[in-house]
Amino acid sequence: MRHAGAEPVPLWHADRDLRGADAVILPGGFSYGDYLRCGAIARFSPVMGELVPAARAGLPLLGICNGFQILCEAHLLPGALTRNAGLRFITRDVRLTVENTRTPWTRGYAGGQELLVPLKSGEGAYAADEATLDELESSGRVVVRYGAAGSGQAAPNGAARGIAGICSEAGNVVGLMPHPEHAIDPLTGPSADGLGFFTSVVEAFAGALR
Repeated sequence: MRHAGAEPVPLWHADRDLRGADAVILPGGFSYGDYLRCGAIARFSPVMGELVPAARAGLPLLGICNGFQILCEAHLLPGALTRNAGLRFITRDVRLTVENTRTPWTRGYAGGQELLVPLKSGEGAYAADEATLDELESSGRVVVRYGAAGSGQAAPNGAARGIAGICSEAGNVVGLMPHPEHAIDPLTGPSADGLGFFTSVVEAFAGALR
């Protein structure tokens, strides 16, 4: 967020308030209890008691990798993240296509824009029942999809319909499995394509203040 021109506010899982944050990011990595089911225990952390109602009231919230898993476990997003196809941890740069630019996290992108960002996960295959998948598709809630637009490329982890990220019905909550924070500068990542997720939310607030 500092690279995007904002001032980061550190939050700890045991915090019982959001310290006035205008937006929140649940980062990737691993959380306590993931050996049971990824995010299943973290969703009961004290900070979630504040974060869940705030997100339902419109707070912009981005969950990356393990953060996406926690958002699904907290029922802020539908579906679940399951073991990768082939049951192997995947770490590689992947191409994504942006499909929804109406969220506060993607408004800086163009529809159909292709991004190159790292994917690093063992339980990253998005799964949901057919009715949920159809609803996500018809309502435009698929935010990013694996592969270049029109390529028909299969998701490397076996995600249903190649879905790499989705949003809530209101659009303020976004979860994605790849790591845009590891693609904010070509010096340290495969590209700077991921920076747009963070500059987008900063611009959303700047626009609201004008």
